[in-house]
Amino acid sequence: MEPVLVAQGLNALFAISVLALVALGLAVVFGLLGVLNLAHGELVMIGAYCAYVAQTHGWPFIAALPMAIVVCGALGFVVERWLVSPLYHRPFDTLVLTWGLSLLIRKCAEAMFGLGYKSISEPVSGTLDVLGATYPRYRLLLIVVSVVVLGALVLWYGRSRAGSRIKAMVDNPDLARAVGIRVSRFASATFVAGTCLAGLAGVLIAPLVPVQPFMGLDHILMSFFVLVVGGLGSVAGLLTGSMVIGGTNSVVSAISDSTGGYFCVLVLAILFLWQRPSGIHARR
Repeated sequence: MEPVLVAQGLNALFAISVLALVALGLAVVFGLLGVLNLAHGELVMIGAYCAYVAQTHGWPFIAALPMAIVVCGALGFVVERWLVSPLYHRPFDTLVLTWGLSLLIRKCAEAMFGLGYKSISEPVSGTLDVLGATYPRYRLLLIVVSVVVLGALVLWYGRSRAGSRIKAMVDNPDLARAVGIRVSRFASATFVAGTCLAGLAGVLIAPLVPVQPFMGLDHILMSFFVLVVGGLGSVAGLLTGSMVIGGTNSVVSAISDSTGGYFCVLVLAILFLWQRPSGIHARR
């Protein structure tokens, strides 16, 4: 097989994997709670800055993972408990609330770290030969991590007792309360889990992107496009949306440039909103 084709295929697989990883937190919160968290991109940004803080202090890269979980988890708990929880049945209000929160987080990051770009060293350097093509080891690691995280989430949600209770909460909250399920606690845990996943994604992609306060804008848009195309409420929708959006962006960007890739993705998302607003895998 031609090394160029192998490299392009790996690039597409990498784009799909990273996009699924970044969109996962938004998919959990939006798909299960109906809250479109517009601060999702800023939570990814917080995770990236956690990697930067770990690097500047000389800590190992892996130390940024628990740091991101603590920071994003604590922020998610506070926001859900005192701000989002009273607004679960008012989607426009939660939209405005999380938009304002995104602006606040962005300004806080700007005040703490400035507007300049920060670069993070890759924890795993070098390349690996794959079917005649040389490919960065860290990108291959991210592909594996994405598969493992998604697989673990599917198993946990499908087979665990907590996953069954969350399904009941989503399908019929009133009936879930009647049988003794603490809906508010599971809703809070779901929101916090979504924020932690966003932070972890930010840590993992930090060595590959310029870290700066406005980096979350691209990630929230691409994550939203994934949900628009794939549909809400299922891992199949997340994967399908990531494949369509990530694959299209990767292929078109390789043929033309990144602007052309982004334009095609935008047109694709608009077409889905127009012709199939529930996505490919609509929740039944």
